[in-house]
Amino acid sequence: MSVDKNPLVAAAPAEIPLRNAPLVRVIAQVRFPVIASIDHRGFIASFQEALRDAYPVLRPDMTQGFVVGLQGVTPAPSQMIWRFHDVPGQWRVSLAPDFIALETTAYVSRSDFLARLHGALRALHEHIGPKIIDRVGLRYIDRVLIQGVGDITTLVRQEVIGILATPMAASAQQALSESLFVVPNTRARLLARWGQVPPQSTVDPNAIEPVDRPSWILDLD
Repeated sequence: MSVDKNPLVAAAPAEIPLRNAPLVRVIAQVRFPVIASIDHRGFIASFQEALRDAYPVLRPDMTQGFVVGLQGVTPAPSQMIWRFHDVPGQWRVSLAPDFIALETTAYVSRSDFLARLHGALRALHEHIGPKIIDRVGLRYIDRVLIQGVGDITTLVRQEVIGILATPMAASAQQALSESLFVVPNTRARLLARWGQVPPQSTVDPNAIEPVDRPSWILDLD
């Protein structure tokens, strides 16, 4: 890509299938105002039936969050998330009182992913029926395992690599950058995180599993 070309406003690039693609996870999420009934098994039964051929494994997940405030750290209300998996465990639909998400570790193509997302959203519309959509998000996470110092410089442009393009790279155990972009003439935003992560470390344990070697990540959300 030309250094003068702005990818935020350029046309969508053509897909180029790679034999060993570095894309490790793709997540789409649609958020809506809280529907308290989603907490109840009986309410989501028809939604499950609509998806059960593709995602036959249901694993309820009760999450517990925390709030950091003036009084210190206090527990937040727990939340039920219904997780619908395919048999190999490579695709998952998650339904919570305020969002639905589709994620995969076996991404094939944009059209395949969008077709699966359409199926999940159709089931949401027909069986849950949120009246308002608050936000739509799409996240792509790439990871390249690093063999040695300088490996990543052959794959990534120098202005993105940053400190890893200098002699200090040999001493850098972790080097992460983050930028938030506003897409011109839209209400969309792009949060980009990238950089080197040491072995057995992660910047997001819910989406990027630790590995036993240094790696370079590109996380676009």
